[in-house]
Amino acid sequence: MERIQKLIAQSGLCSRRKAETLILDGRVKLNDHVVTTLGTKANHDDIILVDGKPITIEEKEYYVFYKPKGVISTTDDEKDRKVVLDFIETSARIFPVGRLDFDTTGVMLLTNDGDFTQKMIHPKHEIQKEYQVTVEGFLRKNTSHKIEKGVFLDGQKTAPAKITQVQYNKAKETTRLHFIVTEGKYHHIKKVFENEKHPVIKLKRIRFGIITLEGLKEGDVRPLKPHEIKQLHVLAMKNRQKHDN
Repeated sequence: MERIQKLIAQSGLCSRRKAETLILDGRVKLNDHVVTTLGTKANHDDIILVDGKPITIEEKEYYVFYKPKGVISTTDDEKDRKVVLDFIETSARIFPVGRLDFDTTGVMLLTNDGDFTQKMIHPKHEIQKEYQVTVEGFLRKNTSHKIEKGVFLDGQKTAPAKITQVQYNKAKETTRLHFIVTEGKYHHIKKVFENEKHPVIKLKRIRFGIITLEGLKEGDVRPLKPHEIKQLHVLAMKNRQKHDN
């Protein structure tokens, strides 16, 4: 027996948190009875309906994708632009783990595992994402230290970050650096540097947790290896324990 929100997440329909919202909203039925109590248990033989449609428990699939510029980080697009799923051949209901902007390239994870997705993107699990960033102007040490400690955006202070491998291009008057963060809010990195008068010119994610672009070209996709999936789970749980303590 498993909690019904976990079974919904395992179906690939949504994350466990979203499943809990669906239950509280009365949109879930268990064997033809509406369920509104979190923690209600069911098994794989029970009939679970979400908005009147039965869920199916899929085999879990995990991929790493080298997102090119101009690809949308969603499963479909109303403007008929290329989306991440256009690069993967699978019948499973795959979705991206977080997003990258339209003009940002680099590492993306994709899966049909809602629990895994939650572990990878929730701030309490502190999964590092490393970016190669090019900004306008020369980023000085005092500004770097300020950003690393956290700056205020929209009334909230950003989480501590790390800036490494700073290089100046005197001819172009730009700075290239590596930026390591554990949060991924909308346009987060662009907003951080723009806030300090250094607009982002180019942005590429080169690492997601332990996963890098090694062996991949733009547009390439490969399944995550079992030991990589295990390492990401272990990393998330270790960071969660450290966060809770």
